[in-house]
Amino acid sequence: MQQKTDFLYVTNERFADIQILRYQLHGFDALTPKQKAYIYYLSEATLWGRDIIFDQWGEYNLLIRKTLEATYNIMYARKEAESLNQEEKAFIEYLKRVWFSNGIHHHYGCEKFKPEFSQIFFEQLLRKMPEGSLPKPAEELITLLCPVIFNPDVMPKRVNKAKGVDLIETSSCNFYKGVTQQEVEDFYSKMKGDNPTPPSYGLNSRLVKKDGKLKEEVWHLNGKYGKTIEKIIFFLSKAKEYTENEQQKKVITLLVDYYTTGNLETFDEYSIEWLKELDGRIDFINGFIEVYGDPLGFKASWEGIVEYKDLEACKRTQTISQNAQWFEDHSPVDPRFRKPHVKGVVANAVCGAMLGGDEYPSTAIGINLPNADWIRAQHGSKSVTITNFTDAYNKAAKGNGFLEEFAIDAETVAMIRKYGDKCDDLHTDLHECLGHGSGQLLPGVSPDALKAYGNTIEEARADLFGLYYIADKKLVELGLTPDEEAYKSNYYTYIMNGMMTQNVRIKLGDNIEEAHMRNRALIANWCYEHADGAIELVEHEGKHYIKINDYPALRNLFAQLLAEIQRIKSEGDYEAAQHLVETYAVKINPDLHKEVLSRYEKLNIAPYKGFLNPKMTPVYGADGEITDVQLDFTETYIEQMLRYSKDYSLE
Repeated sequence: MQQKTDFLYVTNERFADIQILRYQLHGFDALTPKQKAYIYYLSEATLWGRDIIFDQWGEYNLLIRKTLEATYNIMYARKEAESLNQEEKAFIEYLKRVWFSNGIHHHYGCEKFKPEFSQIFFEQLLRKMPEGSLPKPAEELITLLCPVIFNPDVMPKRVNKAKGVDLIETSSCNFYKGVTQQEVEDFYSKMKGDNPTPPSYGLNSRLVKKDGKLKEEVWHLNGKYGKTIEKIIFFLSKAKEYTENEQQKKVITLLVDYYTTGNLETFDEYSIEWLKELDGRIDFINGFIEVYGDPLGFKASWEGIVEYKDLEACKRTQTISQNAQWFEDHSPVDPRFRKPHVKGVVANAVCGAMLGGDEYPSTAIGINLPNADWIRAQHGSKSVTITNFTDAYNKAAKGNGFLEEFAIDAETVAMIRKYGDKCDDLHTDLHECLGHGSGQLLPGVSPDALKAYGNTIEEARADLFGLYYIADKKLVELGLTPDEEAYKSNYYTYIMNGMMTQNVRIKLGDNIEEAHMRNRALIANWCYEHADGAIELVEHEGKHYIKINDYPALRNLFAQLLAEIQRIKSEGDYEAAQHLVETYAVKINPDLHKEVLSRYEKLNIAPYKGFLNPKMTPVYGADGEITDVQLDFTETYIEQMLRYSKDYSLE
């Protein structure tokens, strides 16, 4: 069915710490049949990568998912919820969590889920299954999977970033087998050598040790994940028949060549040509892209997203990108670290149309690519802010009581209500459009010099760039902010989030592990320690609140920290990066953490959100060509996940 004006963003699907939302495809009906067909085939290519991400994030994830799904389909699919006992309900919730996180570890915190059903229950359940209905015999599955699911000491963390341990041996992601951290670092350091424009070695492979030798299992058509990649190639090739211009055809051709060969130099060539495609309304990301899932930052998780320009919102991002050189020239960093000539900064606001892999169900709201530093320096970058996702988040948050509970007073709440959504979107624009593309490495500095701290430092650098400039009068002159007071809403919520409220996502006693959360904690805690009265943590009636006494002084703190973090990045100062992250970004004040968790629990808000995709159905004319694509938003979470497992899995 087509969209209605009374679109329901929030579904009734809520489990564990997760709320499922829907996103609306604004303006989709106004696209041409050819554009809709292009989106449809790109979307099919996006959905086919799902099994890859499950396998990448854990050796047993696919087997566990298929076992749970088979059991659910036979035992519970036709039962009413009211007839289920507690362990049966817990089993279904566990399956929902596995779907959401693409495996058995939390999608954000990376810790392994603790099942709320017993091992005895699980074993009995498998033994009740009809012969041949499970992916392996029941007894074999019990032997293989029970330690992985139930033993807290087996594969406890998907990505471990704790100081002082071997990050490979203590992480259970499936990017390495039988190798140590030192072996991995030495292997790729030798491979890169002194090449000033190296391919992103290791990006699309699993590194294993066989017969005492290190070997890469490359992900390509005739290698690992080959059958699934063949499906992705098929639908990319179909999409090429409906492209909007010749450059889009060239981009898809190169991406298919890369998937076919696994050649990383072809991937770089594809990335450069992707940067040049500016005229089409529709764009996409499909492949092994972001390296946050690897504790060492070499291996990329598979992701896909299809998008089309939000023409009205693009005016904002294009204004930013057109002034990129001004922002770079006035940055508060050492001139040695600025780019003398900013190249190819392209920024668009888009509507997401389909999510897959690492972007589904939990997704980014802004993206800046490509990631290779030398490509950014020589050819530029392309950024998007995904407006319909932020719109869905904002509408889902209305009236939930969060601001009233954690903001210091009614005046601050009113300020955030007035300016918050606009300034948060603008900060995302500045972060993605300019922040990631700003600055430069000094000659001879390796892009991987900061090792496991690189992702946190890079995210902090981009956030600080946005924080510094959102308060600049230049934005008022450009019509991007309504007045010189608007930025204060972003400053307040950023510090409140980094010091306090983001920690509702962390279990009491745990450290912060995820790179984006570490980045926000680093900035907020560093500024608080150096605030000299500009920021206070005040107590009122037993509750703590952030109080900002001097917003201009806070901007100066952002400038100081940006200058230092850019220096760290530009010089490859590993020791300084380690000191900043370990001092300000990892530990949480346990008393404040306990208080925040208690206050948040009373609001009954899920700390994590994720999206259902629309179901796309092509409509064909008499000549066999697609004349329309119908959107259906009625699918439930379970229905969508089971359909994806049936329609987009080969085994």
